[in-house]
Amino acid sequence: MPKITDPPPEEIANELAELRAALDEDIPMKVLDRNLLVATWNIRAFGNLTEKWKSSSNDSPKRDLHALRCIAEIVSRFDVIALQEVRANLKALRHMLKVLGANWGLILTDVTKGDPGNGERLAFLFDTRKVRLSGLACELVVPQEQLDKIASDALDRQFARTPYAVSFQSGGKTFILVTLHIIYGEKADARIPELKAIAEWLDEWAKNINAWDHNLIALGDFNIDRREDKCYKAFTSTGLRVPQDLHRVPRTIFSDPNEPNLAKFYDQIAWFTGDNDIPALSLKYESGGSFDFTKVALKSRNLTKTQLSWRISDHYPLWAEFSV
Repeated sequence: MPKITDPPPEEIANELAELRAALDEDIPMKVLDRNLLVATWNIRAFGNLTEKWKSSSNDSPKRDLHALRCIAEIVSRFDVIALQEVRANLKALRHMLKVLGANWGLILTDVTKGDPGNGERLAFLFDTRKVRLSGLACELVVPQEQLDKIASDALDRQFARTPYAVSFQSGGKTFILVTLHIIYGEKADARIPELKAIAEWLDEWAKNINAWDHNLIALGDFNIDRREDKCYKAFTSTGLRVPQDLHRVPRTIFSDPNEPNLAKFYDQIAWFTGDNDIPALSLKYESGGSFDFTKVALKSRNLTKTQLSWRISDHYPLWAEFSV
């Protein structure tokens, strides 16, 4: 049985080289003491793994060693990345850590119980050569008094998948990343209570002078369909802002690049900019984007986008570069 750390077959090695070249072109280089690359990626059903270089039609899951090496190449380009849809089964994640090597750290939640939680975890992977943990890790729970003051659009229960906050330090700067995967629901309006609750929670945290730190960045899969729809307005209701250049990039492999409103605006990276008496993020934003892996990952297999989504993902990684 081949191992994830084995040299891949020649054809796969050549494809991985093409992937690395595309990453070099699209994503800034990581430079010690100069920049910080933060990313978020919903990796579809990131759990089990078929330990073959190429899975067959009879194999389950379809994600194989080639696909996982592609995922690892993409992850390695960032300093810290939030992952959503990490499953109870950690086989693929553990194998990816073997590829990334000893310089990479991991911190993640336990599985969210209950059907709405979908057996998922939230995770952060980080390059310890540039980023280290700075002391705080917590799951966000809505205070009972907030649940007691229910409005028509308020959260009346805990999050389906509890948001996860972790503090990091890089280049002398401390920052807190808050990641979540908003419940999809039967219709978009069902997402509004969770989106509004997280916006209000972050607003209160950022204004608290006794908080661990005020550099808050929210990132993850917020299941927002369109910019300026009800869900987007709930998410940004307390002052969270998405940089303008991230409004123009697709989030999923099924997005239509010719669609001006970018439907499927699910994934976001946002922070406070100093409005509403909320301290602004002190990290200087430089650039951001998403990475379209569909042009180079597993391209020799002639997969449909749906087939590719089960091997890599249906979401693109979304990233932001800050100077430190």
